Amino acid sequence: MLKEFREFAVRGNVVDMAVGIIIGAAFGKIVESLVKDVIMPPIGLLLGKVDFANLFVVLKAGAQTGPYLSVEAAQKAGAVTFNYGLFINAIIAFVIVAFAVFLLIRGINRLKREEQAKPSAAPAEEILLLREIRDSLKKA
Repeated sequence: MLKEFREFAVRGNVVDMAVGIIIGAAFGKIVESLVKDVIMPPIGLLLGKVDFANLFVVLKAGAQTGPYLSVEAAQKAGAVTFNYGLFINAIIAFVIVAFAVFLLIRGINRLKREEQAKPSAAPAEEILLLREIRDSLKKA
């Protein structure tokens, strides 16, 4: 059983999948930073200096009553919060990742279509060559 597991683990597909997962996790961190540090600050500025990460509703006050200036302050006080700003950030990050995957798949499909179109030209050349051979055999 250990031998079978080792054979499974070292197959190319499993290794490729592991590499994909690692790169995907790193890409997720990059997208998270892009949303949090690059995209959301200008949007928040346009909407009146709103920090989306700190958009929340207090469901139950904590030991120290509010108002709480941030999600972190509310959580430290023991308040129960509904963090819809963080959810908005997560949706934007998802849309960016989904769009990147769409572009990747679109590129792969385009390459496949180009690859499938190439073989159609080769038989025409072969037919010409076969006709030349046939004609030369007829002359002989």
